[in-house]
Amino acid sequence: MRWSLIAVLAFGAPNALLASEPSGWNNLGGEAQRILEQGATERPFSGKYLNHKDQGTYTCARCKAPLFPSGSKFNSKTGWPSFDQALPGAVKELAQADGRVEIRCARCDGHLGHLFLGEKMTDKSTRHCVNSLALGFQSQPVAEAFFAGGCFWGVEYLLEQLPGVISAESGYMGGGLASPSYQQVISGSSGHAETVRVSFDPSKLSFEDLARAFFEIHDPTQGNRQGPDVGEQYRSAVFVADSEQERVVTRLLAILRDKGLKITTSVEPAAVFWPAEAYHQNYYKRSGKTPYCHERKQRF
Repeated sequence: MRWSLIAVLAFGAPNALLASEPSGWNNLGGEAQRILEQGATERPFSGKYLNHKDQGTYTCARCKAPLFPSGSKFNSKTGWPSFDQALPGAVKELAQADGRVEIRCARCDGHLGHLFLGEKMTDKSTRHCVNSLALGFQSQPVAEAFFAGGCFWGVEYLLEQLPGVISAESGYMGGGLASPSYQQVISGSSGHAETVRVSFDPSKLSFEDLARAFFEIHDPTQGNRQGPDVGEQYRSAVFVADSEQERVVTRLLAILRDKGLKITTSVEPAAVFWPAEAYHQNYYKRSGKTPYCHERKQRF
C-alpha cells in the first residue's frame, strides 16, 4: 500500500512522532492511573463494578482488552469485584515478595489486582480480586483475534462484514518498536506487520470460522507480500491469543497444505496491538472504494 498525495490531502499526513501509548488506549488519570501503573488498591466496597450484574465482558480500563466474562463474576463479600475465571491469555500472573500473586493485563501490563486460590468460594476455588477502576465493560460477549494479510485496509473491510464481528481496527503488531508510525512500519525497519484487530461475539461467530474467512480473503502463499504490496510489513500472519487459537490455526494451515498450497503464513503470539493512525481506519467505507488486492476465494 502506497500513500498518495491525494490521500494525504484528504485524510491527513502520517504522524511520524512516537507516542507514549497507542492512540486507541483510554487516557486515564488520578486513582485509576495509580492503580494500573503503580499497583495501588482502591478502597473496599467503593468500586462501581462491585455489585454490577449486567451480562457482557469486563475489559481493561486502559487498553480495552477483554479480560473476564460476566458469567465468571461472583459475590466474594471481600469488597472488590471477583471473578473465578479469566478469558484465555488475557491475564498474566506475577509472584510477589510478600507471597501474593499479582494479576496484570497481558496486553498493556496494567495492574489489575491479585489472584487467590484454594478459598473454595466457587467450584473453581479461584478468585481474581480486581479493582473496579482497572476495569471497563462491554454489554456483550467479546473475543479478539489478530490477522495480518497485506494492506490492512482490505482485511479490515472484508472481515468487518462477517455476521458476529463487532468491530475491526487497523494497526500494527509483531515488531520491537513501541508506538510505531505508519512511515516507520512501511519502511520495513520496525518489524511490524499491518494487522487487523477483530472484536467478535463468540456466541455468534467462532474463531475457526473467522480464521477460515481470513485465509479466503488473502493469499497465504505469498511470502512477505500481498499483490502489489511488498515487504515484511505485508506478511501473512496470525497472532494467536491463546493455545486454542493456535490449535485452530495450525489445523487450518495443515488442511491448506494438504490441498497443495505452499503456505507462508506465520503463527506468532499476540503482543501489544498498536492502533494505526485515524486516517487508516475504515478507509474503504470512507472513500467509497473497494479492496484492490483482497477478495473472497473459496479454499476450504
